Amino acid sequence: MSGAGKSGNPAKSGRAAASSGAAKPPVGPAVQPVGTGPGAGRIAVLAGLLVLGALVGVAGSLVQGGLFPGGLLLALLGAAGAFLGGARATGTRGGAVAPAVGWAVTVILLTSTRPEGDFLFGAGTGSYVFLLGGMAVAVMCATLGLPQQPPRPAARLGK
Repeated sequence: MSGAGKSGNPAKSGRAAASSGAAKPPVGPAVQPVGTGPGAGRIAVLAGLLVLGALVGVAGSLVQGGLFPGGLLLALLGAAGAFLGGARATGTRGGAVAPAVGWAVTVILLTSTRPEGDFLFGAGTGSYVFLLGGMAVAVMCATLGLPQQPPRPAARLGK
């Protein structure tokens, strides 16, 4: 006399699973963006984005000083394109952080003076706007990232 089947509680009687009509999770492989799995492929993509960020930092530092108003805007747009493009290419925030780190390290190293007294950045307003604006763009692109969507089936449900 256990009483489990007579208690009226469908969870105990085993009838809930057959008649509840609860939606089942979608069947099939989860869709993953390029470079999100662990392994050598993801490391290679992030290393490539790190180098891309360094190249954008060098190019931006040369352009922003040479063509002051337009060059500064072009340099900041190029940095934003690298950061946001990395996030879109990988589908993760790490894709925006890798070029941002490469850009920041390169630009910081280019601002330091050498023992001979040579430096790449002048002490003008444009170079400070490039440094601080680029860091602000990097933070925005890394924190905003991409909206995460749950994997969904190919067909619409309920129709």
